[in-house]
Amino acid sequence: QVQLVEAGGGSVQAGGSLRLSCAASGGTFSSYFMGWFRQTPGKEREFITSISPSGGRTRYADSVKGRFTISRDNALNTVNLQMNNLKPEDTAVYYCAASFWPIGTMGINYWGQGTQVTVSS
Repeated sequence: QVQLVEAGGGSVQAGGSLRLSCAASGGTFSSYFMGWFRQTPGKEREFITSISPSGGRTRYADSVKGRFTISRDNALNTVNLQMNNLKPEDTAVYYCAASFWPIGTMGINYWGQGTQVTVSS
């Protein structure tokens, strides 16, 4: 069982920044594709970004390109999400995810518990 624990959520004003972290335990972290999703009440969970096991490849949803950056530190078993120029529409619960395969090709294997991000005008 792989456990993922997010941290770093909070409330910020539009234009501000937050850095989310996801600490993984169990399994072999460096073998997993990692990603971030977000979800608001009444809406489906939305893909935000993902990163390959080595960190060499990343992809982003159009809604966050140029503003969010995903990174990972395999020595620390962590994946991070730097969020800049936050907008009110970024308000959501953010979830860390781990997958044996590229994110989107198969179902997510493991989810974190989520962390709330609230962006005010």
